[in-house]
Amino acid sequence: MNNLTGAVRQLKRRPGLSVIIIAILAIGIGATTAMYSLFHEVLLRSLPVPESERLVNLSAPGPIFGPSYGGEAIGAREALFTYEMFRDLEAEQTVFTGLAGHADFSANIAVGTQASSGRGMLVSGSYFDVLNLQPALGRLLGPADEPRIDESAVVVLSYDYWRSQFGMDPSVVGRQLTVNGQPLTVVGVAPEGFHGTTLGWRPQVFVPLTLRWLMQPTMPRSFESRNSYWVYLFARLTPGLSLDEAAASLNVLYSGIINEVEAPMFDRSDDEMRRFREKRVVLEPGARGQSKIPQMAGPPATLLFGITSLVLLIVCVNVANLLLARGASRRAEMAIRACVGASRGRLAGQLLTESAVLAGLGGLASLPVAVWMLAGLTALIPQDVANGLAIQLSPPAVLFAAGASLVTMLLFGVAPAWRASDMELGRAVKGPAGHVGGARGLTRFRSSLTTAQIALSAVLLVLAGLFAQSLANVARVDLGIDVDSLVSFSVSPRLNGYSPEDGNRLYDRIEAELAAEPGVSGVASSSVPLLARAALGFRVAVPGFDSGPSADTFSFSNFISPGFLATTSMSLMAGRDFAERDRPGSQPVAIVNETFVRTFGLEDDAVGTHFSIPFVIDDLEIVGVVADAKYNNVKSEILSQFFLPRAQAPDVPQLYFYVRGAIDAQTLMRTVPRVVADLDPGLPVGNLIRMEQQVEANVYLDRLITMLSAGFAALATLLAAVGLYGVLAYNVTERTRELGLRLALGARPGNLRSLVLKQVGHIALVGGAIGLAAAIAAGRAAEALLFGLSGYDPRVLGAAAAVLAAVILGASYLPARRASRIAPMKALRYE
Repeated sequence: MNNLTGAVRQLKRRPGLSVIIIAILAIGIGATTAMYSLFHEVLLRSLPVPESERLVNLSAPGPIFGPSYGGEAIGAREALFTYEMFRDLEAEQTVFTGLAGHADFSANIAVGTQASSGRGMLVSGSYFDVLNLQPALGRLLGPADEPRIDESAVVVLSYDYWRSQFGMDPSVVGRQLTVNGQPLTVVGVAPEGFHGTTLGWRPQVFVPLTLRWLMQPTMPRSFESRNSYWVYLFARLTPGLSLDEAAASLNVLYSGIINEVEAPMFDRSDDEMRRFREKRVVLEPGARGQSKIPQMAGPPATLLFGITSLVLLIVCVNVANLLLARGASRRAEMAIRACVGASRGRLAGQLLTESAVLAGLGGLASLPVAVWMLAGLTALIPQDVANGLAIQLSPPAVLFAAGASLVTMLLFGVAPAWRASDMELGRAVKGPAGHVGGARGLTRFRSSLTTAQIALSAVLLVLAGLFAQSLANVARVDLGIDVDSLVSFSVSPRLNGYSPEDGNRLYDRIEAELAAEPGVSGVASSSVPLLARAALGFRVAVPGFDSGPSADTFSFSNFISPGFLATTSMSLMAGRDFAERDRPGSQPVAIVNETFVRTFGLEDDAVGTHFSIPFVIDDLEIVGVVADAKYNNVKSEILSQFFLPRAQAPDVPQLYFYVRGAIDAQTLMRTVPRVVADLDPGLPVGNLIRMEQQVEANVYLDRLITMLSAGFAALATLLAAVGLYGVLAYNVTERTRELGLRLALGARPGNLRSLVLKQVGHIALVGGAIGLAAAIAAGRAAEALLFGLSGYDPRVLGAAAAVLAAVILGASYLPARRASRIAPMKALRYE
C-alpha cells in the first residue's frame, strides 16, 4: 500500500510526464487491442455454444457428377453434400451425437408492408440440437419442423433481428413474417450472441431445410437427386471418440453408399469412376464454424496485428526511455532512501509499482481508443462485409488489453526500475562526479533502445511505402468503365413470388420508369453485378478452335439489356449493340470482349462467327465486339467474356441495374427506392451503391492495409524521433561540463555539433541497417498482398530511408544546436 501511495504521489509531482506516458500507452495498447479484436474475430473466435471443441465439419474431396450450389460465405465445393446423402448419413451414422445440415440464402423479409433485403439460413431439424442451444424466446427448430418437403412454414428469428425489428417484443411468437413471398409463423428467437455457424454470414432468420425450394424458387427441385450438391454438414462428436476414430467408422458407411448406391448411377470414364469410388469423408475441427473468411482475411488481419504489435513494442521502448530519464533525475532521492536503509529490492519495487500504475491507467485509457479505432475500421470496410462480422470490443479483446497492459509494464518498467535502484552510497556522497560512469552506461543503454526504435520504425515505414505504392498501382488500373455519376442497385422479384414472365415485365418497367426521371441519361441492367467479385461462366465451343481436354475454353458470361454498354461507357469496337429485336424466338446472339477474340483466334472475322455453349445453347451468333474492361475484380487480369441479351434469358431471378445521370449520385440514390416502391411497395431495393463506392469496396483490403500501416508508421516514426531527441538532450545535459570545457579550451561550436551528430549517425546507421534488412524480409512475406511491385522495391526502400533520415536529422538538430551554444562559465558552474 505504501508503494501504491508513493506511486500516486509521483504521478501528481510530474503530471505532464505522466499524461504523456499514459497517452502513449493508450494509443499503443488501444491500437493493438483493436487489431486483436479483428484478428480474434477472423481467426480465433469459437462459436458461442457449449463444448464447441466437440464440433466437426464434414467434407468429401474428389469428383462430383452434377451441379454444385455453394454458399456465398463458405464456397468450398468439396464441403458440399447432396440432400439424399445428408439424410442417409444422418439416419445411419453412430459416431456423432447429432449430424446437422445447413445452407445460406438471400431473403426478402416483409413485416406487414415494410420489406427489406436480408440473409437467411436453411437448417435441418437437428441444427440447434447439435449446437446444444436454448432459445431466448419461444422454441428453436427441431426434427418435428421438417416432416416433409415444403411443409412446416415456421421461422426462428436471430436475437439481433428481434431486437432491432421488434424491439424485443415477447408477443412476436405466433406472428406472421413473410420471407421470400412465403408467410411463416415465428416460433422462437435464437439466443443472444449466436449469429449462425458461418463467419461472414449473419442470418436474420432460420428456416427449415425442407423449405429450400420455397425460399429459393429458381433452384431445381433436387431433394431426391444424388447429383445436386448444396448442403453443408457439421456434427458433434460422441464423448471420448477421436477425429480419426470417428472418420474411420463414418467412412465405412459413406463408402458403402458411394459404391453401392451412387456409382452405378453414373456413366463416366474409368479414371473418374475410380476416383469417385475412392472418395472419403474428411473430418476437421468445427469449433469456429465453416467459412472461407479465415482464408481470405486471415493474412491481412495477421499482418495488421503484427504491425500494431511492433507499434506497441516501440511504445514500450519509448516509455522505458522516458522512465530512464526520470530515474536519472531522481538519483539524489534514491541515494537518500538507500542511506536510510532501503534495500535495492525495496527501491526497485517502488519504481515498478509506479510503472504498474502508469500501465494500468494506460490500459484503461486504451479501451475508448480501441472502440474509436474499431469504429474507423467499420467505416473502411464494405457494409456487407461489416454486417457479417462482429467488429466490436469483445470480452476477449478486453482481456487482451489487460494482458497487454501487464506485458508492457514488464517491458518498459523492469529495466528502468532496476537501473534507477542501482544506487551506491559512495556515489551519493561524491555527488555528480560519482555518477559519470553510471551516466555513460545509462546513455549507452538508452542509445540501444533508440536504435531499436529506429529499426522498428524503418520496418513500418517500408511496409507503409509498399502498400501505398501498391494502392497507387491499383488506382491507375484502367477499368474500361466510367463509374462517375453511376449508381447500381438490385431487385429480386422471384423471391417475392413473381413468375419469370412477370419478373421480366417488372424489369422492363423499372428501366422505363427510371429512364423517364429528370436528369437520368441512361439505364441498363445485368444478371451479374460489375466489380462485385461475382462471376458466371461456361465452357464454349468455337469452330476451328482446339477444344481438347487440355484446352482452356472457359469464358465468363453475363445477361445484359440493350444500352448496357453505353450506360457503363464500355466501348463497342465492332458490330452492334443488342436491340429490341433480340427477343425470345429470334436468333441467339452474343457480344464478346477483345480477350475472347484473341483467345479463340477470331481477330479477322469475329462479327458473324457462331459458337455454342455445350448442353446449354447450340448456336450463338457474335454480333459485336466490346473493348476489354474489368468485370468482377479490379486487380485480376481480364479474362474471356461474352454477353447475352437479357430478353433471351430463360429466367433471371435477381437483376442489377445501372443508372447514370447528369445529376449528383446522391439524388439518384434517393430516386431509385421511390421509383421501385411506386411499382411494388413490397419489393426491397438491395445493394444500392455508387459505383465509385463499389470500386473502393472491391479493393477495400488494399485501402484498409495502406491507411492503417501508414498511420502506424507515422506514429512509430514520431515516437522514434521523440526517443532520439530525449537521448540526445539527456546526453547533452549530462555532458554540459565537458562541452563547456571544450569550448573554453578553444573548440569551435561546429566541432561540438559534429560531436553530437556523430553519435546520431552511429545510432541511425545501425538502426537503419537492421531495420531495412528486417523490412526486406517483411516485404517478401507480404508480397501476396501487393499489386504491381515486389516486396523489396528499391524506390520504396530509398524513400523510407530518406524519410527516416529527415526525421532523425530533425530530432537531432535542437540538441546539437544546444550543445554548440553552451556558455563556458555557466558550464563550469554546472552542478
